[in-house]
Amino acid sequence: MSKLYFSFFLVLIVSQAIAQKYKVAGIIKDEEGKGIGGVLVRESGTSSSATTNQYGIYEMRVHYGNATLIVTADGYYKVTRDINGIGTQNFILSSVSKARQKGIVGSRNLNATEADLSSPVDVIDVKKIASLNGQFDLPQLLQYVSGSFNSNRQLGADGTDLIDAASIHGMGPDQMLVLVNGKRRHQSSLINLSGTRGRGNNGFDFSTIPVSSIDRVEILRDGAVAQYGSDAVSGVINIVLKDHTDGFSANANAGIRMAKYNRDSSSWDGLNYNGNINYGTKIAKSGFFNVTADYNFQDHTNRADTQTDSILRRKFGDPKIYNGSLSYNTVIPVYKNTGIYSFGTASYRQGETYSWTRGARDSTNFIKLYPNGFDPLVSRVVDDRSITLGARTAWNGFNINLSHTYGFNKFSYDVKNTLNKSFGMDTTRSSYEAGGFQTSQNVTNLDVTTFYKDILDGVHLAFGAEYRMDSYKINVGNPLSWRTYNPLKFGGAQGFKGYGETEAIDQKRNNAAGYVDIEAKFDESLSVNAAGRFDYYSDLGSAVSGKAGLRYKITDALSIRGAYGLGFRAPSLAQQHYSYDILIPSKANLEYPQSNVITRSGSEISKALAAPDLKMETTHNGSAGIVFAPDNNFSVSVDGYYVRVQDRVILTGPIDSNDKQVGALLKRLNVAQVRFFTNALTTSTAGVDLSLKYTADLGTGKLNTILSANYNTMSIDTIKTNERLANKQANYLDKRERYFILASAPPMKINLTLDYIAGPLTFMVRGTYFDEIQLINRNFGGIDKSGKAYTEKDYIDIYKSMIQADASLSLKVNEKISFTIGGSNLLNAYPTMSKPGRTESGGAWDSVQAGNNGSFFFTRIFYKF
Repeated sequence: MSKLYFSFFLVLIVSQAIAQKYKVAGIIKDEEGKGIGGVLVRESGTSSSATTNQYGIYEMRVHYGNATLIVTADGYYKVTRDINGIGTQNFILSSVSKARQKGIVGSRNLNATEADLSSPVDVIDVKKIASLNGQFDLPQLLQYVSGSFNSNRQLGADGTDLIDAASIHGMGPDQMLVLVNGKRRHQSSLINLSGTRGRGNNGFDFSTIPVSSIDRVEILRDGAVAQYGSDAVSGVINIVLKDHTDGFSANANAGIRMAKYNRDSSSWDGLNYNGNINYGTKIAKSGFFNVTADYNFQDHTNRADTQTDSILRRKFGDPKIYNGSLSYNTVIPVYKNTGIYSFGTASYRQGETYSWTRGARDSTNFIKLYPNGFDPLVSRVVDDRSITLGARTAWNGFNINLSHTYGFNKFSYDVKNTLNKSFGMDTTRSSYEAGGFQTSQNVTNLDVTTFYKDILDGVHLAFGAEYRMDSYKINVGNPLSWRTYNPLKFGGAQGFKGYGETEAIDQKRNNAAGYVDIEAKFDESLSVNAAGRFDYYSDLGSAVSGKAGLRYKITDALSIRGAYGLGFRAPSLAQQHYSYDILIPSKANLEYPQSNVITRSGSEISKALAAPDLKMETTHNGSAGIVFAPDNNFSVSVDGYYVRVQDRVILTGPIDSNDKQVGALLKRLNVAQVRFFTNALTTSTAGVDLSLKYTADLGTGKLNTILSANYNTMSIDTIKTNERLANKQANYLDKRERYFILASAPPMKINLTLDYIAGPLTFMVRGTYFDEIQLINRNFGGIDKSGKAYTEKDYIDIYKSMIQADASLSLKVNEKISFTIGGSNLLNAYPTMSKPGRTESGGAWDSVQAGNNGSFFFTRIFYKF
């Protein structure tokens, strides 16, 4: 027996000696060439490790000749490297305070990657994708590469056709947080109203950030309120700006649409061209300055119904848009571990959309002025700008980051080719300034991180504070755009009534918050994280949020992950204070016209209806998934998610003066119809995300495959009314509006992209599947010509599933010049036809995620100076 024990002990010693037969040594320095002491060097997947001496020298033994070394040090960014059988491995580490934007959304650990997180994150290489695709703006580019991201391009809306309603997992556009370089981005001042996705929400205007200025986009597909604050209910999108330093480069892009349906009988329309120039240069050893200028023009498309007897809209399609923007990103090293940074964007965009056609004999027209009727043209101007200034330093083991961000968005209306019927026939003018709204945001952040390598297998601690000031203002237009001069006639500009004195408002609020975020690694297999946050709003009170998650490595290739969080969303100032009043001509025996009004919280009308002030939404979210990544060439993940939102804010449907419960109250206030914002819904969203990436050698080239798929369901669990409006659930949210909410994302969406690189050629082909959705049209609640009530087959529009196919071919002539040609929606697929009288926007179909304009063919030229 003793011989057996001895033999076993001998085998164990020999096997250990054989396993660790590879010796690795080297020196680790900072950017100034000085050795760094106390750096931890470890072999991935084993317990082998070493620490550098005061001169930065280390020596260790590893198990494998192709081992992967992971190098970490307090105040420096992590480095991972395969040794490939080479025994000498030297490293130069970049200081956290001076280097470029690092880390990843979902973690405050500056060395983290998506492989370290307990929640799923997609990292999208915008530089590469934009060079091969026919989408010139960010929301549409992401729409066709991410299964969980949805960007719904509206046609014929008063403002939303200029700003896509974008969301994660089909939730509200305001239930998603957007960051730029890790800093909170301000929302758009536009609030989505009738007939659009995200009705009653104001989200983010992605088109204010030029695609040509973006390095990558990170999409966190899980709630993160405890880490980032309000709005991060469905997830967080972090836009990382370019930081390269290799001089000038320029792009010229142009494309045009094939017009399958066009009332003007044109074969092509929607000319789109874009030009941009980017410049990057170094500042000292570790700093940089990068700047981008971008101009984009998009012409009208016309997809009005081709039936000659249909004149609801003679013009219906994409607006004409002029968009100029600037972006910059810089880091300036100051001293050793200290640097300052700044980045910002500025955008000016003008868009023109045709409104509903006014017939020659319409009651809103003067036939002598417009003998053939008229098509009002609504022009919108979006003025948007943002700037961040901050400083980073490392002190006594702590990384300290102090910053301030200012954001501003202004949305203005002009109405052209119009009139004010109540003013009388005016031949001297046909356009009016119609006012608008604006919002601003000032955010100051203090973030501190540190790493304790001797606790467990390493603990990252982050804590900090945030102070935010928000403002919202409605600007008054020219009196001719909104005033009613004769109570028997329609007042205000036709096409879009301007904002008047009763709607004007200027409101502000403050928000202070503090957070703690901990990530602990117990061993090579198990890591856990927990975050907590306290927020106080000057007008809403306080809220506490929390989140916990874990990731467990079953093998080197297989991991499981999961997270659960409690959060909130504060209603925006726009939701609290927006109002809009359309005056309806009175009958001859009434002295004043009546109002069809969206009323704000706390107004006389709101009080008459006992409508409570808005409060915070509360949220519960959970996710769980599995990741399989056997090597660097293949990875696949499957993640399930669930989000429940209580007291979700909506804009109610109309409540009119004929109502038996409150009609008398409204008549006394001279109100014909009223709508208001209220906390009314409880919704549940659940689904599954699939992500796959595969790279393989094929012939003389390399084939890259990316699959991103999403299955999503949403339910409206409860509709809550107040006591005075008891049993008015159908008025709060009628069946039509419920279908709009439930169709915020298709039940299934699949993106599959293949690109093949062979020498100077790159060929890309992509397919996107949009599942069937159902919407309720304007027949709902009505009667047909025989007097019978419409049935479901009359008022439910089924938009059948669609597949869009894209392809492009790129030629790299040399290191400076490349050409790309391609097409989007090559099958020229369109939504299922409906009828203009039925759809929300008066077109031949409602706006759906799959797009509305048919095939698009483009060319692109890149030149590097």
